[in-house]
Amino acid sequence: MREPDPEPRPLDHLAGLGEARAPALITREGVLDYAGLEAAVGALAAGLLAAGAAPGDRVASWLPKTRTTSLLPLAAARAGLVHVPINPVLKRAQVAHILADSGARLLITGAARLATLEADDLPEGCSAIVEEAPLYDHTPLGPSDRDPGDLAALLYTSGSTGRPKGVMLSHANMWLGAISVAHYLRLTPEDRVLGVLPLSFDYGQNQLLSTWAAGGCVIPLDYLSARDVIRAVERQDVTTLAGVPPLWVQLVEAAWPPAAALKLRRLTNSGGRLPVSIIRRMRELFAAAEVYPMYGLTEAFRSTYLDPSLVDAHPDSIGTAIPFSEVLVARPDGTIAEDGETGELVHAGPLVAQGYWNDAARTAERFKPAPAASLYGGTAVWSGDDVRRDADGLLYFVSRADAMIKTSGNRVSPTEVEEAAIASGLAAEAVALGVADDRLGEAIALVVRGKAEDDVGLRAYLKRELPNFMQPQHILWRSELPRNPNGKLDREAIRGELLS
Repeated sequence: MREPDPEPRPLDHLAGLGEARAPALITREGVLDYAGLEAAVGALAAGLLAAGAAPGDRVASWLPKTRTTSLLPLAAARAGLVHVPINPVLKRAQVAHILADSGARLLITGAARLATLEADDLPEGCSAIVEEAPLYDHTPLGPSDRDPGDLAALLYTSGSTGRPKGVMLSHANMWLGAISVAHYLRLTPEDRVLGVLPLSFDYGQNQLLSTWAAGGCVIPLDYLSARDVIRAVERQDVTTLAGVPPLWVQLVEAAWPPAAALKLRRLTNSGGRLPVSIIRRMRELFAAAEVYPMYGLTEAFRSTYLDPSLVDAHPDSIGTAIPFSEVLVARPDGTIAEDGETGELVHAGPLVAQGYWNDAARTAERFKPAPAASLYGGTAVWSGDDVRRDADGLLYFVSRADAMIKTSGNRVSPTEVEEAAIASGLAAEAVALGVADDRLGEAIALVVRGKAEDDVGLRAYLKRELPNFMQPQHILWRSELPRNPNGKLDREAIRGELLS
């Protein structure tokens, strides 16, 4: 029989879980202890309301890793607002879409970023705040009594078709996600977590929340190279480091001073499967650290983790369900697959998000009733990913069922890359595909039909319009592209030609 889940609380209560004078957050602005964290969250919450936001409004942030960026998930929740973090590497077109789609009332950003937006990129009624300091000049709000089921955040993630869609996360989703990760990673108040992942990702944002749930200290870091990460581990006595496969490839190839490598006690990976060779190198290089391979999707936060004691024997497994989640391997008819049989990963339980913002059709495609065998029941996320389960209950990733490209830990919609290529005027048609790459997980290959082969012009345009992680590694020009009997581009034939 399944144990009952703990009662979730409003998300902003995480600010008060540590010892008052223990360090909670270290950024370029200095150190905040837990008493300072609580006060700053309350002041920022009051400042957001004073800036004109009302409960239920969406507040977007488009910033590097500052104190404000780190506090906004809790401050917006305390004020009854919905936080919309925007990846700072996104360009004007992607930012304008997120602002418009979310109906943001406030955008908190820097002057240089704001200057890249065009006049109509801010939605009607949306104000931009470029100076953060006045937001703290207010009497702090106390901890909230929000309903844990209230909406707390929209995290925008790419789908296999169309533009990014906002995943709706409640206070309960994020609270229980923080408690779950803090529990299975065995985080403690003595841990110091280096936050190298974007805070717009559920994985990156949870580094803040799970650390605070455990009473530890988090150090967000914007970095340019592996050496920057190594220096931060040395300087800040970091115990815990989370990454995506391309970062781990860089880190295991870098020159680590032995003392720095031995500081690390806990290494985690998500956002794509690590090659077994990289896992083995991590085990050699970071001899004092436990390695946690994980699998997750924004629609359900995190689904599985592999216990470190099993990594050496099962380095290619994604493990078993995390606390407060139920993971099933289902056939198309909803029955449960046998051991060794491939099926779709289905995630049920209280970590399942509330659907996609203002998109009932796509919500219905992904958020469906749980299989009849589910202990939780209710709505589940049907991931679209194929997995299999062995006789010991361990899960193994098999393949992605959709057209999503998973590169550098980012989910990239092929449609976004294709639309940008066509908008350049140099490509009449375009197909973006993911191809295996040892460093990126998948690299983007762009197959285009155009009047002339202008690699230089097309790459220059795409660099202006798309962030770095959306840039194609390969551009292949064709005079004609294969089509299916309905006259549509035959993506599978194009893929077959590309890989032949």
